[in-house]
Amino acid sequence: MNCLVVEDEPLAALILEDYIQQVPWLRFAGRCSDAGHAYEALQQQAVEVLFLDIHLPGLKGLDFLRTLAHPPQTILTTAYQDYALDGFDLGVVDYLLKPVDFERFLKAVQKLRRPEISTAPARRFQFFNVNKKMVRVWFDEIVSVESLKEYVRLHLKDGRALVTKSQIGEMETGQGLMRVHRSFLVAIAHVEAYSSTEITAGGRAIPIGRQYKDQVLEKLAQFSSGN
Repeated sequence: MNCLVVEDEPLAALILEDYIQQVPWLRFAGRCSDAGHAYEALQQQAVEVLFLDIHLPGLKGLDFLRTLAHPPQTILTTAYQDYALDGFDLGVVDYLLKPVDFERFLKAVQKLRRPEISTAPARRFQFFNVNKKMVRVWFDEIVSVESLKEYVRLHLKDGRALVTKSQIGEMETGQGLMRVHRSFLVAIAHVEAYSSTEITAGGRAIPIGRQYKDQVLEKLAQFSSGN
């Protein structure tokens, strides 16, 4: 579940980020210091859980929450007890008093409504940092991955090319991407044609490295035979 922290105190925000990263089914999706930036973050990505400070600069936390037509599940964080009733009137999940200890944090997140686990294979995605914006990319839309030393370029089915900081080896995650060259991964499902020296995917010709040739041709032969 993607968690957005809306907190103007850097130390309090760092503590919440650390706690979120210790819970396997939570994912830290970012931090905003005020309501304006929180609006933008909610527009840019799916957020299931909001950790919301009440005393924000400008628009206060509870007033911000009232403006959301479909707010995420919200856990309030504050140093004051005075607003607990107002928070629960808005349907918040829990109310954490600062400083928040990890045991109390765990009790709060256990109250969250977690998505039901489907027996059907999930369509997987990942958020990548592209120009300081977290962009969702579905793995089945990746046609190829190109190494740019400390970065990679993701070539997508819709023609977009996204550059993000990563090593190409980190993308070999069993999502149908095979290494065809030291600088290229290709999605088997998007291969349009191939020879012993190159693969065409997404309309692009990608070289097959000599050290990968036998393995690549074997995989493509298995894929074409349905095995």
